[in-house]
Amino acid sequence: MSKPPKPRIVKPNLVWRWIAAKGTWEPYYRTRRMIDGRRISREIRLDWRGDPAALDALYWQARAGRHERQRPPARYTWRECIEAWRKDPVVQGRLKPSTKKSYRLPMDDIMAKNGGKPMAATTRQAVRAAHAKLSATPRKAQRMVQTVSLLWNYAANELDWPLGENPARNLGKYTPTSPYEPWPEWMVKALDSAPPRVRIAANLILGTGQRPNAAITMRRDQFQGEWMSVLDEKNDQVLEVYCPPRLRDFVRGVPVEGAYLLSRNLTEPLGYDAVEKAFRDWRAGLGERARP
Repeated sequence: MSKPPKPRIVKPNLVWRWIAAKGTWEPYYRTRRMIDGRRISREIRLDWRGDPAALDALYWQARAGRHERQRPPARYTWRECIEAWRKDPVVQGRLKPSTKKSYRLPMDDIMAKNGGKPMAATTRQAVRAAHAKLSATPRKAQRMVQTVSLLWNYAANELDWPLGENPARNLGKYTPTSPYEPWPEWMVKALDSAPPRVRIAANLILGTGQRPNAAITMRRDQFQGEWMSVLDEKNDQVLEVYCPPRLRDFVRGVPVEGAYLLSRNLTEPLGYDAVEKAFRDWRAGLGERARP
C-alpha cells in the first residue's frame, strides 16, 4: 500500500512524521534550545485523531506551554505518600497484619482516584463530601476518613512535607439518623432462605461470637470436631473454644469451594465488602420491617 500524502497543515514548530506501524501521519510539536553548547530537541506528539480542530487546540496548548506533557510532575502526591508509608520499616513493623489489611483497600482507592494529585490540594470540604457519599456503609466511611488522616499525619510528621492542617482532623464518625436495632427473631429465621454467602456469614457470626471480618474469613481447618479456633481481633489472640453442635452441622453442610468457608477462589476468602453488600441487598428485599 502506498504512503498517503502528508496533511497540508503547516504551523511554526509543527512537524509531521510517518508512523509505518499505524500507517498514518502523526503531528508533533518540536522545540529546540541550546544547553551547554549543544542543541537539544524535544517533540510532543499531538493526539489529534484526524480532527483539524483538535490539532489546532493541542498545538496552541503546546505553544503556550500548557500541554499536559509540558506540566511539571506534581510533588507531594497521595501516591508518593502511600508508597513511602508502605515501605517504612518502622511503621510496618509495629502494625498487626489485620491492621495493614484494613488500610489496604482505602489506600488502593485513594491511589486509583487521586494518586497523582498533590495532597495539599485536598480540602476539608472534599473529604467531608467523600465521607457523606459513603454514608450507606458507615464502617467504610469511617475507615476512609481514618486513612486520609493517618496518611496526612505521616506525610507531615515523618516526611516533613509542607501540607498545612489535616483536612480529616476531628471529622466525627458517621452516625445513622436511625441506628440499627438488634435483629428480631423473624429475621434470624429468614436466614434459612437467604442467599448462600449471607446464610454462611450470619451463621459464622452468630455461632462463633467473632467480629464480622474474623468470622467471614474463617478457614475450614479452624473446625476440628467439637473444637474450633476463633480470633479475638481486639487482643490479637487465637482461642480454642467449644463448637456448638448446630454450627458443626452447618459447617459440614457448606459446599467445599476452597480453603475458606466463604471462598473467592481456592486459596483466598471473600472480602468484607462483598459480604456486607450481599447482606444489605438481602435485607432490602425483606421490606420495610427489616430497615431498622
